[in-house]
Amino acid sequence: MLNDFKAFVMRGNVIDMAVGIIIGGAFGKIVSSLVNDIIMPPIGMLMGGVSFTDLKVVMKDGVAESTDAAGAAVAAIPEVAIYYGNFIQTTVDFVIIAFAIFMMIRLFMNMRRKKEEVPVDAPPPAPTIEEQLLTEIRDLLKK
Repeated sequence: MLNDFKAFVMRGNVIDMAVGIIIGGAFGKIVSSLVNDIIMPPIGMLMGGVSFTDLKVVMKDGVAESTDAAGAAVAAIPEVAIYYGNFIQTTVDFVIIAFAIFMMIRLFMNMRRKKEEVPVDAPPPAPTIEEQLLTEIRDLLKK
């Protein structure tokens, strides 16, 4: 069983997949930084200096920390809000990552297709010795 697992792990597909996952994670961080730090701030500025992560709809205001009659601290109740700005930012992040992956897959498919194409101008293969002998016999029979 251990040998089977070792053979499975050492196959090229599993190693390639692991490398792809690691690079994909790093690529996701790069795209997140691109969206958060470069793309969204100018869009927010065009919308009047709004930070997308701050856009929300407050459903219930939070209660600040206070003390009860005995002087004991009462826990604060956080606000209940829908953070749609963060959702917009994450959606833009996803669209950019999906498009980049689409372009990479398309590039690999084009490279694979070019590899599989057979040149049209390739000369036909030379006849085998057996075919040459049969051709000679045919020509002798014609005479």
